[in-house]
Amino acid sequence: MGWKETAEPVLTRMPSVRQPEGHVPFRRKLGWTLGVLVLYFFLTNVTLYGLGGQGGDLFGRFRSILAGQSGSVLQLGIGPIVTASIVLQLLGGANLLGLDTNDPRDQVLYQGLQKFLVLVMICITGLPMVFAGNYLPASQQVAASLGIGIGGVKWLLFAQIFVGAILVLFMDEVISKWGVGSGIGLFIIAGVSQSLIGGFFGGDGFFSSWLDIITGAIEVSPLTSEGLQTLLFGQGDLIALFTTLLIFVVVVYAESVRVEIPLSHARVKGARGRFPVKLIYASVLPMILVRALQANIQFLGRILNSQLGLPAWLGVYSGGQPVGGLFYYLAPINAPEQWLGASQAAWQVALRIGVDLTFMVVGGAIFAIFWVETADMGPEATAKQIQNSGMQIPGFRQNPGVIEKVMERYIPQVTVIGGALVGVLAVGANMMGTIGAVSGTGLLLTVSITYKLYEEIAEEQLMEMHPMMRQMFG
Repeated sequence: MGWKETAEPVLTRMPSVRQPEGHVPFRRKLGWTLGVLVLYFFLTNVTLYGLGGQGGDLFGRFRSILAGQSGSVLQLGIGPIVTASIVLQLLGGANLLGLDTNDPRDQVLYQGLQKFLVLVMICITGLPMVFAGNYLPASQQVAASLGIGIGGVKWLLFAQIFVGAILVLFMDEVISKWGVGSGIGLFIIAGVSQSLIGGFFGGDGFFSSWLDIITGAIEVSPLTSEGLQTLLFGQGDLIALFTTLLIFVVVVYAESVRVEIPLSHARVKGARGRFPVKLIYASVLPMILVRALQANIQFLGRILNSQLGLPAWLGVYSGGQPVGGLFYYLAPINAPEQWLGASQAAWQVALRIGVDLTFMVVGGAIFAIFWVETADMGPEATAKQIQNSGMQIPGFRQNPGVIEKVMERYIPQVTVIGGALVGVLAVGANMMGTIGAVSGTGLLLTVSITYKLYEEIAEEQLMEMHPMMRQMFG
């Protein structure tokens, strides 16, 4: 008996959001999306009951990518979902699952397995946060008032973040089935946008700082090196503003670069179309997987260091951050001060940048390939979709095998190049810094996901106006 037969009774009974029957009108999709977004913002402001002060955030600079809010019921954010996706991507890429996503039975098993892994990752991530170190300290007053002791309050804290993570899982599923886009992307947009607005308009934000500089409340002399550094990297934040605007421009331009394969309808004369193979074909979602993998590595290092202590060659920590050893070189560059004027030797900083760049480029390309295959965006799946829609490539026989060979000229190469390019952009953006202290990767993801969401909304409106197109493209 294989693992599928053994696990089927459990995986098929995993609770799930009901699939809509038939077409969901655009207004209803928009309503579900906005409703879930409002619920997300509400939950990020629900403080954990029994929390005795604010401990350190184990996710640190990765918080903008993993969404959620430290100290709230959404403490874990989308971390467990993303980590479970990494495991599934790796298992699927190594052909260890033996699941055919075109088979309805295997689809149910795949979705059930993903939910089961999310539950496992909630426990693996949440339990150390509560019981190891002082990251989520339990309140002595609550322990005394409830009469359950510190241990009981810690279990109460874990129960709250467990429920919060489950809510995130089902909110993501609601948007995927009933809304527009994906919940994971929407939550990243929400978190980063909130930080970005605060970075521009907050009390210590960009505009407030420049108002103080112009009025003389902050004395800055641009003719001195200290004053120039203040304007560029300090309170002036001109480099961060330039990087923020540059990311917007580069991502929008990269999203518009594409190879368009001409299509014609096999039965309707004059009906033509184009299949776009974008430069960022796999979107930027695989980059979430790469950064989440780095976040989990750093998470492991901080937990091991706080509980067991690490030898110097493995990790030296100061203020909760690695400053030496292997975990230092595996930590990504998140801000200009981590490489400009760093206390480490120049060769150490250069090696850390090189490791980060290699990790992001190679990881971005690998996860982009896995993503394309599991999301049915590969040459074979795309050829079947074109064939089923009644379209064909002019000058070629209407045969899935022939269409697949044409797609193989473009999709694999563009997938690798796009994944590597996004990795380079993410590292560059992190090194230069951004407004609001959001990571460059977080801003990169936000702009790209927003652009993709705009395209999906435009497509939904087009389908709403022309129902025949919905029937043609499914």
